[in-house]
Amino acid sequence: MSYNRPCKGWRKISSAMTIRNIEDLKHILPKQGRLIGLDLGSKTIGVAMSDPGRLIASPYKTITRKKFGKDCENIASIIEHQEIAGVILGYPINMDGTFGPRAQSTRQFAVNLIDELGIILSLWDERLSTLAVTRTMIEADLSRARQKQVVDKMAAAFILQGALDYLKTIGDTSQNSA
Repeated sequence: MSYNRPCKGWRKISSAMTIRNIEDLKHILPKQGRLIGLDLGSKTIGVAMSDPGRLIASPYKTITRKKFGKDCENIASIIEHQEIAGVILGYPINMDGTFGPRAQSTRQFAVNLIDELGIILSLWDERLSTLAVTRTMIEADLSRARQKQVVDKMAAAFILQGALDYLKTIGDTSQNSA
């Protein structure tokens, strides 16, 4: 996948793209190609990346948040240099299933990212992802300082792995053409 320039003057693939249902990704995405997972926080964005076959999510990096334009450029650079096929964005739904201000902010970030980059993007319920990752790091006896350094990209990997595992469970009728 090739793009011209990140964000300012970025070549949009389609102005009609929207947030996709996770079920649709199985049929929209190419058979091979990396996905990135994003854990959007108020100060940082955790980034994880899958292998090209979309089996395993690995922590990639943490982006310090700035203005949307700079955040977009950072994400665009990853998409271009790593040949990313799509994005999974953690969606902070409340424990009771309602959508609070963080969910609304995340949804708007997703819409803005799609508008700027023309990417395929799906939201993934991220409830308890940071808690699960923090527990794992405590069990691994990581210091608090080290936990703080890696928690966001680890949470992004947790979110992305959940989406990858779900995508594997969806039946693919297009492979039965032999």
